[in-house]
Amino acid sequence: MSAAEEILDIVDDHDRVIGQSPRGEAYARKLRHRCVFVQVRDAEGRLFVHRRTPAKLVFPSLYDMFVGGVVGAGETYDDAALREAEEELGVTGLPRPEYLFKFLYDDGAGHTWWSAVYQVRCDLPVRPQAEEVAWYGFLSEDEVERRLREWEWVPDGLAAYERLKAYRSTR
Repeated sequence: MSAAEEILDIVDDHDRVIGQSPRGEAYARKLRHRCVFVQVRDAEGRLFVHRRTPAKLVFPSLYDMFVGGVVGAGETYDDAALREAEEELGVTGLPRPEYLFKFLYDDGAGHTWWSAVYQVRCDLPVRPQAEEVAWYGFLSEDEVERRLREWEWVPDGLAAYERLKAYRSTR
C-alpha cells in the first residue's frame, strides 16, 4: 500500500473521529486528521535532525527536528509515536516515547491536524529509512537554534518546536 492509500481517521475540532479517508484524499480535501511529533535525543542530549527526501508527500526536502507522521485509522497516538520513531530511526526496542501535549496545527490555508508531541531518548545506533530521510545528524540545541535561520524547515515541525520550547519554559 502506498502512503497515499493509507487509511486515516478524520477528526473534528475536538479530536473526535468522524470518518475515515485515504491519506492522499485527506490531504487533497483538507480533512483534519492526527499526527505525532517525537523529539529524539541521544545519550549526550543532542537532538536528532533530518532532511526529508524529495519523494515525501508533504514538505519534501525540508528539514525537521522531529520524527513522526500520521496516526493510522484506529491507532492510538502513543502507538503511532513508537511506530513512527522506530521506523524513521531504523531501530527496534526504543523506549515508549513520553507524551507531552497536543495542539491543533493550522497552516492558514485550510490544512489542519491534531498534533501530539512526544520525547524519547535513543541510545541505539540509528539507521534512518532511505525513503524518508535524505540526511541526518544529532545536533546540540544551540546548533539547532542557529540552523533555524539558515535551513528551510517543515512548518508544522517549527510550530511544534516553538510550542515545545514554551511548554518547557513553564515547567
